[in-house]
Order: sequence, then structure tokens, then C-alpha cells
Amino acid sequence: MDPGPRRGDGGMMEKKFWVYMLASKEYGTLYIGVTSDLKKRIWEHKSKVAEGFTEKYDVQNLVWFEEHQNAESAITREKQMKEWKREWKLNRIKDMNPEWRDLYEDICK
Repeated sequence: MDPGPRRGDGGMMEKKFWVYMLASKEYGTLYIGVTSDLKKRIWEHKSKVAEGFTEKYDVQNLVWFEEHQNAESAITREKQMKEWKREWKLNRIKDMNPEWRDLYEDICK
């Protein structure tokens, strides 16, 4: 049985998790999510494969993301951020991405 991804030294690679924010446009509708495959998940939002909020409100621009070492940490952070005031979320985006660029192409390199 294949044990999964390995590091170059033969050890197991740790799976990464991501908390991310999407926006419909600059200062537009925001969405916060969590995933273990950021590229795939954002592609799903952009391709409208992910039905629901992001499809309904055309929220598909990746404007912020944060890496976590385990699922528990990422899920906890996502839940915290969903409780934040909108201003705090906007500030988080502006700190990482002041031009509100869609960062999807950056993560696909």
C-alpha cells in the first residue's frame, strides 16, 4: 500500500491546510473557507463546481490565505475569522494584498 507523499529524505511529508478568503471584487462580498488543497479548492470556486454562497454571489477572487500545519488549527482559525468584524477581515486582506489582486495565479506557479 502506498503511504502517500514523501520528503526527499525518505520521511513523510506533512499535509498542509489553508484558511482563505475570497472576494467578489475590491471591498465586495467576502467568503472564508478552509481546505487541504488550496489550488483545487479555488479552481472549484472559479469553475462554479462548488455550489452555494460563492456561486450565488460570484465570489471567486482569492485575496488572502494562511497556511496551517494541521486541520484542527485551520478549522479553529476559520471559525474565529468568521466571527470577526468585517473591518478586521478587510484589514487582514489589505495587509497581505493591498491591491486586492486575485492571488490564484500566484499559487498555481
